[in-house]
Amino acid sequence: MRIGIMLRHLPQHPGGVVVYTKALLPELFKIGSAHEFILFYQQQSLPGFLSTTASLRDVVLPVPSRLIWDQVAVPVAAKREGVDVLFNPKYSIPLLAGCRTAWVCHGLDWYVMPWASRRVDRLSHSLLVPQYARKADAIIAVSETVREHALQHLKVEPEKLHVVHSGAHEGFRVSGTPEARRALQERLDLPDRFVLFVGALYPPKNFTRLMKAYKAVGPSRGYHLVVAGGTDRFLAAHEVDLGRMLGLRNWVHKLGWLPHDELPALYSLATGLLMPSLYEACPLPIIEAMAAGCPIVTSDRYGTAELAGGAAVEVDPESVESIANGIARLLDDEQLRRDLAARGRVRAASMTWENTARQTLSVLESLH
Repeated sequence: MRIGIMLRHLPQHPGGVVVYTKALLPELFKIGSAHEFILFYQQQSLPGFLSTTASLRDVVLPVPSRLIWDQVAVPVAAKREGVDVLFNPKYSIPLLAGCRTAWVCHGLDWYVMPWASRRVDRLSHSLLVPQYARKADAIIAVSETVREHALQHLKVEPEKLHVVHSGAHEGFRVSGTPEARRALQERLDLPDRFVLFVGALYPPKNFTRLMKAYKAVGPSRGYHLVVAGGTDRFLAAHEVDLGRMLGLRNWVHKLGWLPHDELPALYSLATGLLMPSLYEACPLPIIEAMAAGCPIVTSDRYGTAELAGGAAVEVDPESVESIANGIARLLDDEQLRRDLAARGRVRAASMTWENTARQTLSVLESLH
């Protein structure tokens, strides 16, 4: 079978979807060695980073318009290359693909909480995503939460939807050496005791309430807050200065985006991960923290509660008091932290990229 993969999104910021794509594909190629993979790129500089076997071939389609790239350039190239199944690890497929198609739904927050998206994005999502859902032969939902929302908001036929959770790299499951952790701590100038936030800052992350809750309980206990990620300049620009506005300048440490291979050591240095999001679909930091044995405070709803499965302190994300109480419980109870770390490791044991790839390939093979 010849499988085409749409990779226009790779130059984006190194958040969840790009991490997902770069982690999934090598495993997919490894277990799918009987197939041929055609990788469609938009930019000339990108091909080659995944080309490690003879079954891969790069095709550059230098069309600047995203819509024309998706809807014209890709289907023309897919036909020329004899693609049997076209797969996009992110939203969108050609509506006139000329072959079977599948795409990954990483969440539908713009339906669940539309106020948290820009108007132009809401328009695009409301017009195009239902069309992609209607035309696709299969949709991979990254969680049961996403499956339920796709049934509710996109009116997708249940048989089209396949739930496949994401995973964590094996590096998260291996305790790094004290020397490696100390080197990272020194290079990043990290405090000795801190709680951690990982990810992009935008409204579903609930960062304002997180900061207010942290202010109430963190500094008084001697714990700093380390923020590893980026900011949506359109929707969360004001949250960049929250530390200063709340009088926490010396307590909040912003690292920006880190190389993914540095995160295991960061999780192992942290006392806990804070992720009281208003909405998550299948948040990679939850899986990674569990795999690394890092205790978690997270929301009691949607994808965070689904993934944590009782291996975290769950809080009401709409209540600053509830979040603060959850953080305080974690910081004050060493036995609780040990129990959560152990339960998290067990919970994350089956959440591997190999399993994600096997299930994904099974969906693609079923379309041929």
